[in-house]
Amino acid sequence: MTHPHDPIARFLESPAYGVVGASPHRHKYGNKVLRCYQQNGRRAIPVNPNEREVEGAACVASVLDLPDDVQSLSVITPPPVTERVVEQAIRRGIKHVWMQPGAESDKAVADCEAAGINVIADGSCVLVVLGYRER
Repeated sequence: MTHPHDPIARFLESPAYGVVGASPHRHKYGNKVLRCYQQNGRRAIPVNPNEREVEGAACVASVLDLPDDVQSLSVITPPPVTERVVEQAIRRGIKHVWMQPGAESDKAVADCEAAGINVIADGSCVLVVLGYRER
């Protein structure tokens, strides 16, 4: 069911999620976001060019390498990297981008909006929305 006025609900309708900035280090937010999707039974693909797998999930090197069913991206990167990620997301046809707190960039947000991408960059955190639990 589409929620035209609820960007988070629309983001969460994706059949699979890319986690850009996924980290093998469990104390890092890029790891926690990946585990949060896993804890909630959602298919998440880590994006990290320097790792082969994170939390048991095979990594892809870039957004351009994500499977076709990934429509939503969680971005946990520094703002200059976020801008490059958004360029790839636009090329790849990603429909939803959620910039986690600290990843936001005015340019990246404007680029998403210009491309018609549903963008969440208001300080909302997927860990709060989905109810992450440390294990």
